[in-house]
Amino acid sequence: MRETQFLKLVTDEFGQQYGQWIVRSHVLSRWGQTAAELMEGEGTDLRDIWWHLCADFDVPAERQLGVDD
Repeated sequence: MRETQFLKLVTDEFGQQYGQWIVRSHVLSRWGQTAAELMEGEGTDLRDIWWHLCADFDVPAERQLGVDD
């Protein structure tokens, strides 16, 4: 997954401001780090970060693949 696709999924689900806050501030339960910290490092697939954000915020399955364009 590309970073632009990841950020679009976050924005579509949570909105611009709240989505940015989540990426910068929410500590993902699996890694004990924020999405932003994981994105700066190497080796963590953005898709995995997205799925764990969905789990942490109880995003319904029908919305986890994003908005249909």
